Amino acid sequence: MIIDAHTHMWPDSVARKALAGSVPDLERRGDGTRDGLKKSMADAGIDRSVCLAVANNGGAVEKANQFSASLDPDYFVGFGSIHPDLTPEENLAGLRRHGLKGVKIHPFFQHYALDDARLTPVFDAMQGEFAVVIHVGSISTTDSAGICSPTMLADLVRNFPRLDVIACHFGGYRQFRAAAETVIGLPVYVDTSWPPSLAELDPGEVRKVIQKHGPDRVVFASDWPMADQAREIRAVRELGLPDADVDQILGLNIARLLGISS
Repeated sequence: MIIDAHTHMWPDSVARKALAGSVPDLERRGDGTRDGLKKSMADAGIDRSVCLAVANNGGAVEKANQFSASLDPDYFVGFGSIHPDLTPEENLAGLRRHGLKGVKIHPFFQHYALDDARLTPVFDAMQGEFAVVIHVGSISTTDSAGICSPTMLADLVRNFPRLDVIACHFGGYRQFRAAAETVIGLPVYVDTSWPPSLAELDPGEVRKVIQKHGPDRVVFASDWPMADQAREIRAVRELGLPDADVDQILGLNIARLLGISS
């Protein structure tokens, strides 16, 4: 079973607008729609995709969570959104009401810092119940300092040791070395997404990072539609890892974390 742990999808009516407002310097590899993702999955041989919702403000959270909950579980695992505009009780009640397994945190798009004090009671309450996928590192030409740097992720993990965290982009997009020094080895999962492709990184360095972190805590991720799913699977297979490690990364690890069965 192959599971992509990091994709984005929107209702057909807003997908074009949502993509237009995303990272400006990345070529789109899909249209951001449900049918577009299903076709990409079929072409790549992917069984499930985790679809990550990102609400830009508190008023958008409920619609984002409704959409994620509506996705066909034969193909998709919908993750919801939270926002510090809402109270901790409102954030968690929405996730529970819609039966969602986790949330996506993207400080750049959601306009807050990872260490925003309003998030403290939310993270605390989510421990042991929800997985939290967190964008870590830079975006476009904007540095992550004070927003969602590898160091800030490390502090969060120490403060919430029972929180199931998946750190995107090996723990630091466009900051691979800093992430390797700060995030790798912490008790978190890291995902392999690196738009436009994991293949842009040195495979020997990636292999060392995976071996240091533990292949049982690395999950395959493309960040579709910002990267091509089939190409990213090839990139993982071409790292030179043992077959058993590749199987864990491509699906077994995230299936275990989220309780996904074939």
